[in-house]
Amino acid sequence: MSSEDFTYADVGATRDEGFCPPGFHPMNVRTRLGEGEEVFRRASEAVLTWEMHRALGVGIDAAADRAAPGVDVTVTLAGMIKAPCRVVWTVEEPRRAGWAYGTLPGHPESGEESFVVDRTGDGTVWLTVNAFSRAARWYAKAGGLATRGFQHAYARRCGTVLRDLANQGPLD
Repeated sequence: MSSEDFTYADVGATRDEGFCPPGFHPMNVRTRLGEGEEVFRRASEAVLTWEMHRALGVGIDAAADRAAPGVDVTVTLAGMIKAPCRVVWTVEEPRRAGWAYGTLPGHPESGEESFVVDRTGDGTVWLTVNAFSRAARWYAKAGGLATRGFQHAYARRCGTVLRDLANQGPLD
């Protein structure tokens, strides 16, 4: 995928959880969701279809019903802050599913964030939110540490919301 439209150079780099480009701040938040195949399937679908994000209360305007490379999505926070992004990679495997977006011009931050559900060998299901970012807009820069704190709180909230979604009744 061309990195022409993105606001950073290392497009796709969140595939490697340990990578953070110079000048960016890393984030890695892992939340236990539960156990078993049903929890994994529910969580995977909620992540891949934007359901987790909508349940967080953020606005989602996506060019497709499901995450796929090249799909543009704008996240709206508090009805005011618009954050344009593009899906840069997805994964759908028997024990791992998710996607990552990269920031586009107009996003308050510059960087990439992934949302990946995985089921370990003992059947435990986890959500990992992995990101690298730096402030791009004046208000994100002015927020300093508070902006990074918000990002971490958002990632933790993703895990809480997804745990609730994944542990609901049987799949339809």
